[in-house]
Amino acid sequence: MKPIVRFDNLTLGYGSHAAVHHLSGPLAAGSLTAVLGANGSGKSTLLKGVVGLIKPMDGSVKIAPETRIAYLPQQSEIDRSFPARVIDLVALGLWPSRGLLGRRTAEDNARIATAIRAVGLTGFETRPIDTLSGGQMQRALFARVMLQNASLILLDEPFNAVDQRTITHLLAIIAAWRDQGRTIVAVLHDFDMARQHFPQTMLLARRPVAWGATADVLTPANLEQARTFDEAWQDDAPWCGEEEAGSHQHGDSHEHAHAHTHHDDGRRMNPAA
Repeated sequence: MKPIVRFDNLTLGYGSHAAVHHLSGPLAAGSLTAVLGANGSGKSTLLKGVVGLIKPMDGSVKIAPETRIAYLPQQSEIDRSFPARVIDLVALGLWPSRGLLGRRTAEDNARIATAIRAVGLTGFETRPIDTLSGGQMQRALFARVMLQNASLILLDEPFNAVDQRTITHLLAIIAAWRDQGRTIVAVLHDFDMARQHFPQTMLLARRPVAWGATADVLTPANLEQARTFDEAWQDDAPWCGEEEAGSHQHGDSHEHAHAHTHHDDGRRMNPAA
């Protein structure tokens, strides 16, 4: 199966702090992948790198032509004080085809209604978003993603602070997206959920510990290795070495001999540090 995304020695971070190191490999079109790791391991940073919110410090993210991306950020990054209704939030999913100020057609309104019904929010259309529970808000965000008609869907902690009934419903929506041939990548904290519902897993600890079939990735040895790492925000957090990183790539990994550059002052970093 052709890749929809290919990582080539990708390193991402903020300022001089690298949060993801030396990630290489393809993400297959139509795949369903969980991204797991401890807090600070680079999971959310990786999604932001794919969507283009963060530029690579080294390496690249290559996305297949004509790929439409939908990105669902963590709820904590959404300003719920904005005076908007559920229907307004969901309708934002039309912006790739209508623009933010484009006039909605009867067909658009029908699609909005269908999406709201699909997530179980019929009757909530005019509710202000600041009155929604965490689960209701997440359902509305999923409805917005539905309208984007994306081939690549990135979900950052989609089940955080969500009740079990809503989790079951959202998992069914994700399974339906996969059946439609869409590619889904979800940042998770629940390892059991990954084992049950996500065939592929990427385990991060700032660098890729393992990436592949979930059963092969979530082994006791890999999980133990992922528990210990230096968070990127620590001033003395090292960049992992190329030799070390080369053994943790996914599938058809690549050989690289790139040195890293400190983006603040141009000093060369020691890859073996």
